[in-house]
Amino acid sequence: MLLFTHPVCIRHSAGPGHPESPQRLASVLQALHGIEDLPIDWREAPRATREQLLLAHTPELVASILDIAIEHQHRIDEDTAMNADSPEAARHAAGAVVAAIDAVMAGEAKRAFCAVRPPGHHATRAQAMGFCLFNSVAVGAAHALARHGLKRVAIIDFDVHHGNGSQDIFWNDPRVMYLSSHQSPLYPYSGEAHERGAGNILNLPLAEGACGQELRELYRSEALPALHAFKPELVLISAGFDGHRLDPLAGLNLEAADYAWLTGELIDLADRHAKGRLVSTLEGGYSLTALRDCSVAHVRALAEADLAASA
Repeated sequence: MLLFTHPVCIRHSAGPGHPESPQRLASVLQALHGIEDLPIDWREAPRATREQLLLAHTPELVASILDIAIEHQHRIDEDTAMNADSPEAARHAAGAVVAAIDAVMAGEAKRAFCAVRPPGHHATRAQAMGFCLFNSVAVGAAHALARHGLKRVAIIDFDVHHGNGSQDIFWNDPRVMYLSSHQSPLYPYSGEAHERGAGNILNLPLAEGACGQELRELYRSEALPALHAFKPELVLISAGFDGHRLDPLAGLNLEAADYAWLTGELIDLADRHAKGRLVSTLEGGYSLTALRDCSVAHVRALAEADLAASA
């Protein structure tokens, strides 16, 4: 499998004490470098071009991130801020997903993981918010449609927070199925089951305290049948690990094994309908211990499946 990252993604900072800290990615990379028994092809993420960003965002949003001078810190809202390295970090985070999609579409590997930050799924077409500057997975999905001519792309978002930005960007685009399982009520206070878009949006709220058994039953009964019926030609994952029981910003009770199980189900989805093509990108997760454990469980499942497919 392929793993895309870039050093500038660690240098992005929203300020001292912010939960979306550089230590998050540093911990993930340290843990993933410890996977020595499986073949992982590490690659440097390129920058997304302005044209690629404009596939998912308004010119005004792109300009507001890329075309301002930042000396120390620029605050977008109470949760979201940039330092001088943030615009480049956001470009490389989105560029990682674009490059990973190009690589799996070219048959260089079946699966890829993007170990990048800032996260992206709260960024709407016109607004950076919720720690997010550009919506990397949405930029990637839009690129897959425009560049590779795909007709059906699925985005599965298992971050504990609803990906309001991804939903906003693809609200009226039936070529993209956006499926989110998330705690509700919780920031950003969207993602109710009645929010359906053009019939391509499936929100599966979980109550505070929900555990892995409840998540698995929800996917078995609703999410996976809907995804298999959609028959995606490419599977994209917004991989947030803040549903873990140790996470300080939410209240679900998931374990690393639950993420490994879910990853396996999404690998099967990709194998059955998308020639195995699956690209995952890091979103949230604010307990460093849980983030390390869950990232390793997720990437190990992807790499083991890739190894088995090539055997």
